[in-house]
Amino acid sequence: MTGVAQRTLPEGRYGRQARKPLPKWLRWSLPVVGVLVGVVVALVAYQNLGNQPIEAKQSAFEVLDDQSVEVTFEVVRDQPDKPAVCVIRARSDDGDETGRREVLIPPGRSTTFATSTMRTSKRPVTGEVFGCSYQVPVYLSTR
Repeated sequence: MTGVAQRTLPEGRYGRQARKPLPKWLRWSLPVVGVLVGVVVALVAYQNLGNQPIEAKQSAFEVLDDQSVEVTFEVVRDQPDKPAVCVIRARSDDGDETGRREVLIPPGRSTTFATSTMRTSKRPVTGEVFGCSYQVPVYLSTR
């Protein structure tokens, strides 16, 4: 009687053979790197989504005619000694932005009200504050 012949499995049919386990130093360093990445993501999110140094909200708007709107808004800032710029915009009834204007907010009190009139390309139905920043463009600067 002859011995039992050993069969070889077809290559690639049953997947790869078991991998070697990861070295001990790598098993400990991967979670540490994961935690560090999580901390960085949390810090960036806090800076971008936390309390804003300058905020504005619309108080009122008035459509003056088919080509202009007046927007009144309140600006609250944490550094009243610095000038700021706020962007206001107008929208038409179909939602298109029909006008945009940058408004200089000079140094002053921490809470300030501003009113500005802007021209539009279509009949406006609303005027709103888009946002504010301390990064005042040179062409708006009073210095």
